Amino acid sequence: MSELFDKQADLYLEGRPDYPKEWYKWLADRTPSHSLAWDVGTGNGQAAIAVAEHYDQVIATDVSEAQLQRAIPHPRVKYLHIPPTFSKDELISLIGPENSVDLITVAQAVHWFDLPTFYKTASLLLKKPGGIIAVWCYNNVTVSPTFDPVMDSFHKTTLPFWNPNIQYVFDGYKTLSFPFGEVGLGKEGEPKEVGIPKTLSFKGFVRMLKSWSAVVTAKEKGVDLLNEGVVKEMEIAWGGPELVRLVVYKAHMLVGNVKA
Repeated sequence: MSELFDKQADLYLEGRPDYPKEWYKWLADRTPSHSLAWDVGTGNGQAAIAVAEHYDQVIATDVSEAQLQRAIPHPRVKYLHIPPTFSKDELISLIGPENSVDLITVAQAVHWFDLPTFYKTASLLLKKPGGIIAVWCYNNVTVSPTFDPVMDSFHKTTLPFWNPNIQYVFDGYKTLSFPFGEVGLGKEGEPKEVGIPKTLSFKGFVRMLKSWSAVVTAKEKGVDLLNEGVVKEMEIAWGGPELVRLVVYKAHMLVGNVKA
């Protein structure tokens, strides 16, 4: 899976939404200690550097070396490449001893993981009591009554090219296994729904679409989902190439602690 995100690393860096700062305060307020956090599937480090504003040290890991090469430096963030073959014991020895992590975050990535293995590792690493794990995704975007139907039509063309695991995202993590105790920010079967506002130019919006793994996969198979005609239709519905719009990503969050 890492090679897919290697190919789109630059676009991923430019096109993805900025997670609101208040999210990290919500999480920090729920952990009594703020010594160590682990950001898993960190990508360009967007979540890691925000977590670092509240925690003394953040270990940020990813299976994609290309993503990590573009990661945002921060004095309290340590970036590490983790091969997919790493065992639970190897991860624990690298991240920290058992019962040592205050917060684990996974932004737009947990649906790619071997969930039973990851959740077992997370449960061992989290402090008991007090440690929490937060996972979130976004699965839709609203722009305007004129643009949204065009976007819906485009999205349907991408469906054959997604990895099956993306269904968790399409479901807004409602069907994602999450065997942790409730802390008031979404629980298994009932994620917290939040909006992520972002101001984007039309060019920036198209960059975001180009970073979709389905668009990359389709292009490798000879299908240009964002061909000139499609982009032109979007541009007209957007209101022109020079117009800057407020876009709202629909996000879904699950947060929990290790059950007693």
